[in-house]
Amino acid sequence: MGLLGAAFVSLAALTSAASIPNSNVKRQVSQLRDKYDFVVVGGGTSGLTVADRLTAAFPAKNVLVIEYGDVHYAPGTFDPPTNWITANPDAPPTWSFTSLPNPDMGNTTAFVQAGQVVGGSSAVNGMFFDRGSRFDYDAWTEVGGPEFASSNNKWNWSGIFPFFKKSVTFTEPPADIAQKYNYTWDLSAYGGSTPIHSTFSSFQWADQHVLAKTWKEMGIGSPKECAGGDKEGICWVPASQHPVTARRSHAGLGHYADVLPRANYDLLVNHQVVRVVYPNGPSVGPPLVEARSLADGHLFNVTVEAEVIVSAGALHTPTVLQRSGIGPAFVLASAGIPLTLDLPGVGSNLHDHSGPSVKWNYTQPYTFFPLPSQMATNATFKAEATAAFDQTPARGPYTLAGGNSAIYVSLPHITANHSAITSKIRRMATDGTAASYLPPDIRTDPTMVAGYTAQLLALANLLSNPKAPSLETPWATAEPPYSTAWSFLLHPLSRGTVRLNTTNPLAQPILDYRAGSNPLDIDVHLAHMRYLRGLLTTPTMLSHGAAETAPGADVAASDALLAGYVRAQSTLSFMHPCCTAAMMPLSKGGVVGTDLRVHGAAGLRVVDMSVLPLVPGSHLSATAYAVGEKAADIIIREW
Repeated sequence: MGLLGAAFVSLAALTSAASIPNSNVKRQVSQLRDKYDFVVVGGGTSGLTVADRLTAAFPAKNVLVIEYGDVHYAPGTFDPPTNWITANPDAPPTWSFTSLPNPDMGNTTAFVQAGQVVGGSSAVNGMFFDRGSRFDYDAWTEVGGPEFASSNNKWNWSGIFPFFKKSVTFTEPPADIAQKYNYTWDLSAYGGSTPIHSTFSSFQWADQHVLAKTWKEMGIGSPKECAGGDKEGICWVPASQHPVTARRSHAGLGHYADVLPRANYDLLVNHQVVRVVYPNGPSVGPPLVEARSLADGHLFNVTVEAEVIVSAGALHTPTVLQRSGIGPAFVLASAGIPLTLDLPGVGSNLHDHSGPSVKWNYTQPYTFFPLPSQMATNATFKAEATAAFDQTPARGPYTLAGGNSAIYVSLPHITANHSAITSKIRRMATDGTAASYLPPDIRTDPTMVAGYTAQLLALANLLSNPKAPSLETPWATAEPPYSTAWSFLLHPLSRGTVRLNTTNPLAQPILDYRAGSNPLDIDVHLAHMRYLRGLLTTPTMLSHGAAETAPGADVAASDALLAGYVRAQSTLSFMHPCCTAAMMPLSKGGVVGTDLRVHGAAGLRVVDMSVLPLVPGSHLSATAYAVGEKAADIIIREW
């Protein structure tokens, strides 16, 4: 097994020296302290949020964050010198994953990226800063059952909403910009003073209103604010950017650089946490943290006094736990890893947003200005856009990020067939067939079956709710070749896995998305696609001569043909992987409780998107901050 196998034989000795107060980023073990009160594994969105709050609350306690990546400048999604959502040469490194082929989706694979940088995915994402509906978070408590409902740590909407508010500072757009684009918002949904910023862009592409009018003609409403728990309709979504400079706002700034100097806050970069170690068993904690230098492979242990918080993300947290002997016993046995705790939920319950799209061409002249193509074809316009971005405050196209408008529509408002779909979900949850849709290696585990059954019942309730969105379609333009309406499946039923690479446990994990493995996901996809095709029959689209190019009327007329289109043409990950160390009772295959402590592991918590029981109907950045804020509050109260 090489390096990791040797690590399991004996504990590496800690080599350390006292650090200098207010010192900068650490790059080698000799710069560390002899011991730390708290160690955070992963310097991403949630991890840095926790580290910031703990170092502020406990100035006498030392906190170490260990991060695989380094400190990098993190440009916005659409900053100079890029064209429309093209790769930025200054973008920091990312992890790139390709899943195993999905047999139920034409053997296509999911491509997923995550931030390999201080700030994590908040430093590389699309900056789309939305929250789920209140019903998404209420479903977390529903899945947990009476045990979660009676907990002092409430993870329903009323329990997490204050931390959404705390997690971000929202700045109203200038009055002229708000009037120009008819931006609406409600300040009661915000209220934080954290240096994590969000605001609305000073710019929209000239044809943004075309789809906005189209959605209204389809009968979709326009709520004043979509971040306050009520989300069904056409939504303006803030971007995670500074209100003056329009630069990306991310955790590496707002929860690290902007809060320094703090003598008790250390950040070790370019190091991989191998595992946590319980020399006297998992009931005696906190564990040691074993890490290795990426520069020379040197292994060492960090002594922890209070607790370890694993915040390595939905794809890496399971592998840290599995290398620690915490996970499904059969996975650990196949890797030759001694069992510490048999928790089959570690690395299970993987899901993400996915979906196909409706595409069309315009047969009438499309003469709006400016459009994204002008960034590549009109040098004068691009130079003016760059100059506008450099103004104070920043103005113009480069402030738009990837766009800030989307529709969110519930299944009852999408199809008259919604009751039939949700009845099928409830039936499979109660007739014993639900287990057959789980990954084969866990479908006979009674706790995993119980948890999945609880999820299906909660999802059936969500999909029955006319105020709980099932579909998301973001947009910023419909200029050819961007004449596309994406269909995001917000509440998937299929479940995949994240498993340790048993031949090389230090390598990247193996992702099996298993998209479409629950066939009722296809039923929902079909409803979404038929609904979205309705946009092409609206007066606005007819006036522009919109002609459908995919999937087409003949395909849409047949369930079998449309299902084939969905299976072949879906994007299997919209970069929102979650739920692989789920916050659920142990009896339901959960990994952490409502206090985010790992079941049975003293002094060990998980705080990142892996703890979500169900993915909310939103992009995950805002939720990652809120989870970090709530976790920090729980930890501070306990200590």
